[in-house]
Amino acid sequence: MSYLSELRAVWGQRPLPAVGVSVLLRDERGRVLLQRRGDDGQWGVIGGSLEPGEDFLTAAHRELYEETGLRCPDLRALPLAEGLVSGSEMFHRYPNGDEVYLVGLRTEGEVPAAALAQARPDDSGETLELRWFALDDLPPLNSNINRVSMNVLRAREGLPPLPLLSVPTPPPPGDWLREMRRLVGPRPLMAPGANVAVTNARGELLLLRHAGTGRWTLPGGRLEPGESFAACAARELREETGLQAAKLEPLKLYAGAEYRFAYPHGDVIDNISVLFRAEGVSGNLVCPADEVHGAAWFAPSALPPAAELSGPLIRAKVRDWLALA
Repeated sequence: MSYLSELRAVWGQRPLPAVGVSVLLRDERGRVLLQRRGDDGQWGVIGGSLEPGEDFLTAAHRELYEETGLRCPDLRALPLAEGLVSGSEMFHRYPNGDEVYLVGLRTEGEVPAAALAQARPDDSGETLELRWFALDDLPPLNSNINRVSMNVLRAREGLPPLPLLSVPTPPPPGDWLREMRRLVGPRPLMAPGANVAVTNARGELLLLRHAGTGRWTLPGGRLEPGESFAACAARELREETGLQAAKLEPLKLYAGAEYRFAYPHGDVIDNISVLFRAEGVSGNLVCPADEVHGAAWFAPSALPPAAELSGPLIRAKVRDWLALA
């Protein structure tokens, strides 16, 4: 049973953030490979959900092989400005009634058109047909994630965007992760989120002392269903520090087994997280006492030791910020 199926068994059909990867595979003529899906009979991009501990490129290679029988050695992530998937428009209702807000990454690669003759999808029934399509002659697509993915490619060619489907209003803010915990216990859960690197005029990095772990962390937190990575970053920055940023630039997306984190009380999460750099920061630094037990600015040469940072994800993000500072 897949990760999402296991969660559905206790969550029902209510909306969930579903972490996945899209594979935009093109041939030498610039055509894109689409699949006619087994669940609704409509056309869409190759791709699927991550399993716990997977990174996006590993999942992209796996999904491509499962759904087509093809391999593409040069699969790569799109630049984050084109590649990030999140937001209320990424709502999708499957034919069985399950609702998700898709979150993740687009990848791309090239194979010769003739490779399609060797395509051998697996026997799951997920792929009914595979066909190359020109970007200016696309079939009807079954969801916004496919339309937005095609719009990324169409924009490169100077083609107008495809219109998006209407979607429902996202559910009100809550704490879906905590509610899910009550149902599944401490098992690993994928937790999409974002953190923000905020620096002052002296080039010092803002770190917060997390109330739960006692360690230093970056401002940030978890996505609400239907929230974009950027909106999450802005909200968490405001809630945890009282600060606002005129611009949030995505620097890097993190996923994979190395970013798994176990809380002191035993809960385990697989972080799927974006690091943003804040520009044009304004406001007064005020932290909620129930979440943050202190805040401080650290010069690049005087950062806390790794053992005092809140887990492998934050250590990686601080290290990457330092490399860019």
